[in-house]
Amino acid sequence: MSDRAKFIAGLPKAELHLHLEGSLEPELMFALARRNKVEIPFKSVEEIRAAYRFSNLQDFLDIYYQGANVLRTEQDFFDLTDAYLKRVAADGARHVEVFFDPQTHTARGIPFAVVADGILRALSEGVARYGVTSKLILCFLRHLSEEDALATLIAAEPYLDRLAGVGLDSSERGHPPSKFRNVFEAARERGLLLVAHAGEEGPPEYIHEALDILGIDRLDHGNRALEDAALVRRLAHEKMTLTVCPLSNLKLCVVTDLKQHPLKRMLDLGLRATVNSDDPAYFGGYLNDNYNAVAEALDLSHDDLVTLAKNSFLGSFLSEADKAKHIAAIDAYAGRAQS
Repeated sequence: MSDRAKFIAGLPKAELHLHLEGSLEPELMFALARRNKVEIPFKSVEEIRAAYRFSNLQDFLDIYYQGANVLRTEQDFFDLTDAYLKRVAADGARHVEVFFDPQTHTARGIPFAVVADGILRALSEGVARYGVTSKLILCFLRHLSEEDALATLIAAEPYLDRLAGVGLDSSERGHPPSKFRNVFEAARERGLLLVAHAGEEGPPEYIHEALDILGIDRLDHGNRALEDAALVRRLAHEKMTLTVCPLSNLKLCVVTDLKQHPLKRMLDLGLRATVNSDDPAYFGGYLNDNYNAVAEALDLSHDDLVTLAKNSFLGSFLSEADKAKHIAAIDAYAGRAQS
């Protein structure tokens, strides 16, 4: 292991862009299919892994939704979430803010409560089990209607005190943030924070809409902001956090080579960029895999890595006091590493 990889391994960090359904490893998919007697078009774990080879967002989403079909019971959602927490804790994560897609499951007849109760129980137990604190964000599927999203928000009302916010994911092209103006306003009125995927495959205009129409508190992806100099200046001035996902970007051909990834440029331009794994079971890497891959490709310095780790807490929805504790832990770690 290189000195940089050792430094990354011990660096305290948070993850702010993780889809729980996207952490469904082939082994767990196969086990849940057997447990729930669900037919899947794969005869082995190896066949599932082979199916995880794709080259664009829609191909990924097709297998993603197919895989989610094995999730049926509260225990399934608990096991999914617990497996992720165990894995991310091994990467030095101290805090995570994770997404789930209830519409993926309610459309299959799985009650909202089954999904939420399993996830929330695992997140609650994760503090004692793994030393990882967490927040949960409900994402709306943008390829569905706003009416469907509003119905999902209403279904979530008994859980609002346990949700940090709402987000917007799934197919970006052709589904601008403005399509969800009303449901985001309703979520804000209910006291929820707001995030949205924008500027991954969609144009910079989608980022403007997410900022000006939805009023987001955090921007998921945001790569294409760099095409608009005024937008970059605005994001830097407003200290808007970007939850960047390097290996996801590579797998989905948002970039063709990590050496051309914009993460270092984002830092140099003063953007509050962070590193995250997105859908790690499908994109070939968890949190430290993303740190290591992009650090190697862009020759990131220890100072760059410290900045990224600090950004992950500064951009979190933790209290200011908790953020300060984590920042102090990073400084202490970096100080020990230099001595």
